[in-house]
Parts: sequence; structure tokens; C-alpha cells
Amino acid sequence: MLKPETSIAFENFCAEAKKHGFEPKIESGYRSFDRQLLIWNEKVLGKRKVLDKNGKSVNIAELSELELMKTILLWSALPGTSRHEWGTDIDVIDAAAVPEGYEAELTIEESAGVFGKFHKWLDVQIESGNSFGFRRVFLSGIGRVQPEPWHLSYSPKAKEIEQSFTAKNLTERLCENDILLLPQILDNLDWILENHVSCYFEKSYFKKG
Repeated sequence: MLKPETSIAFENFCAEAKKHGFEPKIESGYRSFDRQLLIWNEKVLGKRKVLDKNGKSVNIAELSELELMKTILLWSALPGTSRHEWGTDIDVIDAAAVPEGYEAELTIEESAGVFGKFHKWLDVQIESGNSFGFRRVFLSGIGRVQPEPWHLSYSPKAKEIEQSFTAKNLTERLCENDILLLPQILDNLDWILENHVSCYFEKSYFKKG
């Protein structure tokens, strides 16, 4: 379900990585709006863990609806804003480093630990412009989404989608679906877009209309 350009770039990326002893594997690629909606609603209902900025589970019963919305947004995108819906973004691990019986969880601890060598190599590739168009999006100091070094975006195609993203289209889509916390979302949509969406665009392509 990835865009063809993304798939080709990833194949080239993998070929280069294997020369250095790594085996990139996509843990999460394309994710539909409906899938993201399910994840969102299950977190609101307490059927999935909701994590704080340190990755620790929180008791959602102690949160107001606004606090719950903002806490979920630390790690989960609002449906309609997830870059995984674009077919350009992937979560990647180094399968060659996975111990037998180990299940990757996509955490900061893993990125510095079991997948540390892979991410150090990836740092160099991105900084030198040799990452086949892939870049990291969720970095420390940008926006309110927690850092995700494993999340890679195929920049050439993602730019096109960023240019077509509008608040109006998002609002219409949200109102057409049964998303929980909709009043809180709509009342704070500008804040959400500024802190969880448009700040990660490569340029200020975001349009309100």
C-alpha cells in the first residue's frame, strides 16, 4: 500500500544498508484512516494504553477530555493527519539486530540499544544526503509529538501531499466519521495543526482553506 516511489526508494535504501550489515524491515507502513480512527477511539475508551511524554502508561480516568486528547496526541496522530496514511512514511527497524524471540516495540530505548548501531549509521546517511530521499520527521525540539527516530518519510512524495493538505478538508473528514472527542478536537484544531501537523512539513505548505 506504499506509494510506488516510496517502495522503490526503500529497496535502494535496503540494498545500501545490507552492504554495512544491516537489514532494514518495515514494522509499520501504510495505515488507513479507518485504522487510525480505530486506534484513536480505543485509546479514548481505555482499550489501548495511553502514554505520557516519557512513554509511561497514564490513568485516563484522572484526565479531563481535553487532557486526554492532548496526551493521546503525544504518540498517536489524529485520524486524517497521520503521515502513515500517505503511503510515504514508514517505521523501520534493523531485523539483523533482533534477538531470537524478541518483539520490537519502537521505543527510544531500542533506538539507542538493540538498534543503536543502525541508527548511528542512519544518522550519517541522512546528514550526508545519502538516505535515498528518506528523512526523519519527529525530532526533539520540533512540535509536540515525541521523538521517533525509527519513523522515516520519503521526502519527494511527502512534499506533494503536504502541499495539498488543508484544514477544511480535514474538518470535513472528521465530521463525517464517528471520532471520539470531536468537540475538543474542533475547538482546538488550530493548536493541533500547529503543534502536531504543519510544524513537521518541510516548508510552510499548510493551508487553512
